[in-house]
Amino acid sequence: MERRLGETPVRDDRSAYASRGVGPDYDDMLHMSLLELKQEGRYRVFQEHRRIVGEFPLSVAVTAEGERVVTVWCSNDYLGMGQHPAVRAAMHDAVDGYGAGAGGTRNISGNHSPIIALESELAALHGKEAALVFGCGYLANLSTLAALGRLLPNCILISDQLNHASMIQGISASRAEKRVFQHNDVLHLEEILRSIPKHRCKVVAFESVYSMDGDIAPIREIVDLCERYGAMTYLDEVHAVGMYGPTGGGVAERDGLADRIHLVQGTLAKAFGVVGGYVAGSAVMIDAIRSHANGFIFTSALPPAVAAGALASIRHLRASDAEREKMHANVRKLRTRLREERIPFLDAASHIVPVMVGDAARCKAVCDLLFERHSIYVQPINYPTVPYGSERLRITASPVHTDRMIDDLATALADVWRDLQLPFARGTV
Repeated sequence: MERRLGETPVRDDRSAYASRGVGPDYDDMLHMSLLELKQEGRYRVFQEHRRIVGEFPLSVAVTAEGERVVTVWCSNDYLGMGQHPAVRAAMHDAVDGYGAGAGGTRNISGNHSPIIALESELAALHGKEAALVFGCGYLANLSTLAALGRLLPNCILISDQLNHASMIQGISASRAEKRVFQHNDVLHLEEILRSIPKHRCKVVAFESVYSMDGDIAPIREIVDLCERYGAMTYLDEVHAVGMYGPTGGGVAERDGLADRIHLVQGTLAKAFGVVGGYVAGSAVMIDAIRSHANGFIFTSALPPAVAAGALASIRHLRASDAEREKMHANVRKLRTRLREERIPFLDAASHIVPVMVGDAARCKAVCDLLFERHSIYVQPINYPTVPYGSERLRITASPVHTDRMIDDLATALADVWRDLQLPFARGTV
């Protein structure tokens, strides 16, 4: 039976799962969970890609039928920095100078020079005293919030309703008291803050750009409230670093608020084009996290080549605004073409363009038709990433998508919309 890469074969003969001894049949139980995903249309299929250096956003997709060049419209390498010559050169030089791996955790032998330089650059990017690099952004959020909840006495962690899973899990791991405010609702946040004694430790955790809806938090109003009620601010800028502000410091930098944020968390895996996560703040805060966060202490350091590539990317984007300007211009062009074709999308304030489908099976069908008929690659976004009934495509335009590519995408979406008899928009959603 032919299948796409990453797909688990469906066993039609349930007798194959007959008990082989005493106790539960664990494969059978797990198989049922996979069947449920497939029946709901939520089973995730991983497509093998071979990115073409120097030709982003083109990629070679490897399928059972062979290979084909596709245009990628869902990459988190927002600015194409993963293929930038300066980034690749820095990584080559680091491999030649330091070897492949870091050699251990930071405490043991992995505290290499490129990662020290990277942390210094990240601190400067956000106007902070210090920064700390983790293996990924997920780990940075989880470990830092868990540590804060444990270290700050009688702490209460206050979280936006739509915060990323990494933040939710970090708050849960802290075992501190938790409160949740309605998404971007400063009135509800104030109601919560007002109910907590001012002398009690409070951390308000929120994001700048929310990646599924593309909306941006009212950072100024949240910071005002936190200062009024004595709360610490924890801002996730994962989808904003490199993308906003005169030097790519994020939405807080763009809005002149960076110096009022206590801790900022970011990633090296999106606009900066490599991999890794980090937090930046005061020297004392960063030292405390370095000394207590299990997800930092017990994990190997980023390889020198990755740190060197990230450093080159950040330095380039701090000096160059060309990539950001072109990317935002392409986002505006894309939205214009989607309106012209009456494709329903959320017209949010950020660079993220969510095209709304509203059904998991149809969402996958849209993606399959775009791939098979138009050589356009985009992945369905289904539950639990988004709520049931709000399934969507998450489209991202880079600075190197051409006008022709934008026009082809809009035309292809209209073709697929008609073929699947999906409702067109009267206006934007």
